[in-house]
Amino acid sequence: MQRLQIQVTSAQADRLREQAKQRGVSVAALVREAVDAAFRDALRPSSPADRWMRSRAAVGRYGSGRPDPVSERHDEYLDEIYRS
Repeated sequence: MQRLQIQVTSAQADRLREQAKQRGVSVAALVREAVDAAFRDALRPSSPADRWMRSRAAVGRYGSGRPDPVSERHDEYLDEIYRS
């Protein structure tokens, strides 16, 4: 085991102590469990359905703010930029 020093808010520390007491484990054990869960979720390979859902959620999220579809007039916009 390696010792690490971290900082949490007072509210987080209170919740950690309360949860540790309820479960009968140490605060350190809770933190180790949370770190494992965070990496397990981050490293878990996503299914095609998960990737599809994430890609569908991104559609339209990053609009240009222009009233006309940029993809339809991109050549005109490039021409305008290069003439400037």
